[in-house]
Amino acid sequence: MIYVHLADGFEEIEALTIVDLLRRAELEVQTVSITGSRRVMGTHNVPVEADILFEETDYENCQMIVLPGGMPGAANLGNHEGLTKHIRCFAQNGKYLAAICAAPMVFGALGILEGKKATIYPGMEDHLTGAQHQDAPVVADGTIFTSKGPATAMPFAIKLVETLKGKTAAAKLEEDLLWNQR
Repeated sequence: MIYVHLADGFEEIEALTIVDLLRRAELEVQTVSITGSRRVMGTHNVPVEADILFEETDYENCQMIVLPGGMPGAANLGNHEGLTKHIRCFAQNGKYLAAICAAPMVFGALGILEGKKATIYPGMEDHLTGAQHQDAPVVADGTIFTSKGPATAMPFAIKLVETLKGKTAAAKLEEDLLWNQR
């Protein structure tokens, strides 16, 4: 199971693109609301109904935590004590963590980027505490994946598919999406 976390103010392109591509690759994905309500409002006032509430999650059977960006969505994710506890646990146990746009700031604040390569939305580099900032659309370092922003959501999701299902599945997804014809 992959959990894509939603907080009020999340970036719609990032969250929904990631969910869409992972599901196209036949990966099991659920959106998780940390707000106490299944209805979560995006940063551009697009309401989304999450699959489950944070209180209904089973992190023992979760292989990846994904954090979309957007503000104040990323800050709201970072302020959720239950979620940050699971992020720390995943980092300590070498489980997959992924964040895009402003959301890598959550990883930086938790100290899990120490010595890791990472990227973040331009101008927010100071939030990558301990990381080696990379000016790249998508950065993978071990089990931690980061990406710059809305326009990088597709290559970010494709990288996650490649990691979880292999290069053949990622190539098939790229072909189906006409990714190389852009």
